[in-house]
Amino acid sequence: MSEPSPTRPKRRGRLFRFGAALLVLCGVAAYLVVQYVTGGGGARGCKVVSASGDGASYEFTPEQAVNAATIAAVGTGRGMPERAVTIALATALQESGLRNIEHGDRDSLGLFQQRPSQGWGTERQIMDPAYASGMFYAHLARVPDYTGLPLTVAAQRVQRSGYPEAYAKHEPDATLLAAALTGRAAATLTCDGRPERTASATGPGAVRTALVRDFGRDALQETGAEVGGTPVPTPSPAPSVTATAHGRTVTVPVAGGTHAASAGRDERERGWQVAQWAVANSAALHIQRVSYAGREWAAGSGGGEWRTAGGTAGAERSAGTVRIVTGQ
Repeated sequence: MSEPSPTRPKRRGRLFRFGAALLVLCGVAAYLVVQYVTGGGGARGCKVVSASGDGASYEFTPEQAVNAATIAAVGTGRGMPERAVTIALATALQESGLRNIEHGDRDSLGLFQQRPSQGWGTERQIMDPAYASGMFYAHLARVPDYTGLPLTVAAQRVQRSGYPEAYAKHEPDATLLAAALTGRAAATLTCDGRPERTASATGPGAVRTALVRDFGRDALQETGAEVGGTPVPTPSPAPSVTATAHGRTVTVPVAGGTHAASAGRDERERGWQVAQWAVANSAALHIQRVSYAGREWAAGSGGGEWRTAGGTAGAERSAGTVRIVTGQ
């Protein structure tokens, strides 16, 4: 009786290790694909938490934070309620993962996957997040009693999606984002503020330009957009932002309704919206410090938590201003 060949176990061992390595590689590839499709990433960078203390939170990337802040700013600038902002954010989470993508089903583009062929605007217009957000709100405003509808129904009335129930799963995250980015929930949005190397413009000038982009103009009126053949009206009164710069600091007054003139929104909400908008844009605009109402956020590896401020914080509280300090 011959003895078994000693090479066979070795061959089986090599095949087993090769198969295991292949499975791991496939798993990694699948994870990366999912992260790309959903807009996720290994290092999230930003986080929003519930103001009610129930432990709910949502982690997201700086890119997603910038787009979410724009969507919220355009909504409040048009006088839309927080519920409208929640619907818009949930829709963008489903359609693009809050990324301004240049592809989609057929000719769909941008945050909301709007289609030039269906009258949403030109490709260039749709790829402008402020314009795309404004168009979404203009259509949403035409939905009767949209604030009383289930989120998925309201979103579907605007989007006409082939998967209308998909919006519902994003409602919890969109609710947290909307509360922070409309300013109702104070000091609930943080980012680590690590600057993006690809930032095209930084410094006080870039911050002021971005503020005007999101808060200080009505993109639809400027481009003559229409919804259902009717010109989109300019919000009344028109939203505006006044910001002054001294050195590396941009000061935004929020007292007296000068910021995003929205009916029913008080100074505190306007201030916290600007402050958390700045944090959301910290990586893109190289913002290092934001202070408002006696609280201060600073960029850092600790996640940029809001802390009680000292020094000039009391003056900022009484002055009704948001101070944004840039790195350049």
